[in-house]
Amino acid sequence: MTHLSVEMLAADAAEPITTAGHAQLGIAVVAGIAVIVLLITKFKLHAFLSLIIGSLVLGAVAGAPLDKTVTSFSAGLGTTVAGTGVLIALGAVLGRLLADSGGADQIVDTILAKTGRKAMPWAMVLIAGIVGLPIFFEVGIVLLIPVVLLVAKRGNFSLMRIGIPALAGLSVMHGLIPPHPGPLVAIDAVGANLGVTLALGVVVAIPTAIVAGPVFSRYAARWVDIQPPENLVPERACDDLEKRPGFGITVATVLLPVVMMLAKALVDIAVDNPGHQVQKVFDVIGSPLIALLTAVVVAMFTLGRAAGFTRGRIAATVEKSLGPIAGVLLIVGAGGGFKQTLVDAGVGQMIMDISHGWHVSTLLLAWLIAVTIRLATGSATVATISAAGLVAPLAAELSTPHAALLVLAIGSGSLFFSHVNDAGFWLVKEYFGMDVGQTLKTWSVMETLISVVGIVCVLLLSLVL
Repeated sequence: MTHLSVEMLAADAAEPITTAGHAQLGIAVVAGIAVIVLLITKFKLHAFLSLIIGSLVLGAVAGAPLDKTVTSFSAGLGTTVAGTGVLIALGAVLGRLLADSGGADQIVDTILAKTGRKAMPWAMVLIAGIVGLPIFFEVGIVLLIPVVLLVAKRGNFSLMRIGIPALAGLSVMHGLIPPHPGPLVAIDAVGANLGVTLALGVVVAIPTAIVAGPVFSRYAARWVDIQPPENLVPERACDDLEKRPGFGITVATVLLPVVMMLAKALVDIAVDNPGHQVQKVFDVIGSPLIALLTAVVVAMFTLGRAAGFTRGRIAATVEKSLGPIAGVLLIVGAGGGFKQTLVDAGVGQMIMDISHGWHVSTLLLAWLIAVTIRLATGSATVATISAAGLVAPLAAELSTPHAALLVLAIGSGSLFFSHVNDAGFWLVKEYFGMDVGQTLKTWSVMETLISVVGIVCVLLLSLVL
């Protein structure tokens, strides 16, 4: 297991914007995060604006000149959007093509048609895992809610027995697996290898989703025994389509970018020679940009054309996919700006100095920081980005597998105990027709299980890698 020690004194690459002492920097961090929390929760200010203001407060309390704080924030925002903005956009396009073509419905219907009653919760977590790979959590909920409600109603299941596995599959993908925004930003911040992170993320995600999904749903169904709300079944995309893509080609299209990125990771391990021609080729093929772009272009034919879409409708589908992610891009970008302000203020170095000589797991420390920010802000993405910025200097001396595990530790912590300050909490509450107490006993406990099981798996992997 990786620990903080005297050997891990990696200097931060950025020139500090302040020479404040540890106490002042600590107060600045608390003040900056407190302002963000207060603005998001109390004043309902958009997270994008809250992160900007929080960054300025952080710089001011740390004693940094305003112009340097602005420069740090702008640089962080620009770097983050440049590094992940295009990937988020491509993921949104792929997700929209999957939804509008009826491809997601085809995956769902095929698996359900071949599943017995006892295996239905396991089928739901599998469906959510596959569908959740290329799309955002909120989009996944909208896609799967009709299926969850219909299956629960027709099979006379408790809604929790079917709904919790679907939510667990989506949430695990959102928090741990690239190309989702949080993991991508964390990978960039700590300098982790994307392919290795993806591979280890799958290893962690499978047992985590099983425990928090099918296993926990048995207890959730006893605690909250509710039936599907009659008025909450939205129409499915395929209801208006004359035809839709086949199951095999749809799954192949969804998994294509994952396979390409994993292939690069395997070649890196097998060849281990940056100058080798094969490795150069796979460095291009397995880059997230090329992998996702390839999947989008392929999806236009395998999903769009297979559903009978004209060129004009495919173009309209692509255009529709980009509008809703504007807010996500801004929040992720502002989170990157806040992260860079933390780094440039010397907070990362401060954490290293304070923890000098501690025998505390780096992975556990990263998880605890992410948990704290998640509980305070309610945002998994903000928690991931902020925690990654704080612990990034600690990754300098980590091996490639342990850097990937650091990303997964942060992602696990970012999912801890969703409650009333999380938009996802209210989304689940309304769709499932629950009250606040019922949502806390089911959704919130499930999120906590994902976080705890996730970090346990990460710590166990760190013992053998």
